[in-house]
Amino acid sequence: MKSDLDALMKTRNLDALIVFGNAEHNPPMTYLTGGGHVSHATLIKKQGDAAILFHGDMERDEAAKSGLKLISYSKYDFDALSKKSNKDDLLTGALRCELMLADAGVNSGRVGVYGTYDLSAVFGILSHLQKLMPAMEFIGEAREDSIFMHAMETKDESEVARIRKMGKITTEVVGKIANFLTSCNVNADEVLLNDDSSPLTVGDVHAKIRLWVAEHGAELPSGFIFAIGHDAGVPHSSGNPTDLMKLGQTIVFDIYPAEAGGGYYYDFTRTWSLGYATPEAQELFDQVKEIFEKLNDNFDLNAPFKNYQKMVCEFFESKGHKTPLHTKSPVEGYVHGLGHGVGLNIHERPFSSLSNGDDHRLAPGVVITSEPGLYYPEKGMGFRIEDTLWVRPDGKMETLAEYPYDFVLPMKNWKK
Repeated sequence: MKSDLDALMKTRNLDALIVFGNAEHNPPMTYLTGGGHVSHATLIKKQGDAAILFHGDMERDEAAKSGLKLISYSKYDFDALSKKSNKDDLLTGALRCELMLADAGVNSGRVGVYGTYDLSAVFGILSHLQKLMPAMEFIGEAREDSIFMHAMETKDESEVARIRKMGKITTEVVGKIANFLTSCNVNADEVLLNDDSSPLTVGDVHAKIRLWVAEHGAELPSGFIFAIGHDAGVPHSSGNPTDLMKLGQTIVFDIYPAEAGGGYYYDFTRTWSLGYATPEAQELFDQVKEIFEKLNDNFDLNAPFKNYQKMVCEFFESKGHKTPLHTKSPVEGYVHGLGHGVGLNIHERPFSSLSNGDDHRLAPGVVITSEPGLYYPEKGMGFRIEDTLWVRPDGKMETLAEYPYDFVLPMKNWKK
């Protein structure tokens, strides 16, 4: 949690941190400011001190919503700094950063660098800044092990409430898509039809997903997956827009919208077959559903997340499928990790990979996905079931948005 930042900075021997970029679609900045329309901002936090947000005058009211100490960029005479740098924009930026760091009480030591911004500009500014401040060492961290990933790993109840709200929006959109599909007319080739009797395509469904997510006030900053047939068997295929929507083919619908402005995500997947399913598809779906339910019955407080990845691998291998447990980089069978944390990033700690350490645990406050699946693209089928779960302070696991797990969706205007 945010209250852990100073302790994490001390553990990492970081005297300060600096975050570059906008308050929107920038997880470290959003985490510390609460988001809002503050662009081209800089945030500096000295260990043990409150963070300071540096901003443009035009965004002073939005910046004030953060509740942080504010300093406007106009405090620093840009024309004088530009003259001093001989109109070198990157050096001008570095000279201003030098003054901002001084105002934050940071003149030396190790400074962690974070944020989402133009890499070339930040690199150029920091290169100049290092020469201006030789007693300063700028530190980069591996994304999955950064202090922000560790701080964000556990959520307070206000964060969980925002994720739960996104779950409600997600399942409402999924329900609308299910109702739309099952209400379509079907031609003699078992192809679904639009109202004008033209064939319904995956692209048509994609358009409705985007529209209905937007109408609910959410965004899809990381995209989504709605894929049928062969593409359903390739886990991260978003779906071929020209594919026809047909009965009896597996559909993987993985949707992970976020609050508008790049806020908290939800992550959710269902697998459908419209009208009917082949016996082989039904058997494979049933296997995925069986291990999904077994996981829900076996999640234990503070257990390493990778323990459950191993459980899934062993289960699927007992059914004759390849998994990462004994096959390097399988492309069919069970081919990915069981889950990951969810928050301001769609993928964050804890992670379930077999190679992760025991510190990736189901600790109180973490929000994770559970998403076993099977994939056979050459057979034209794929399967995944996914819910987002919260490990509550009392140690119980809570699914943050309930939705049916039905595989075969009956068509309202078609009979086999």
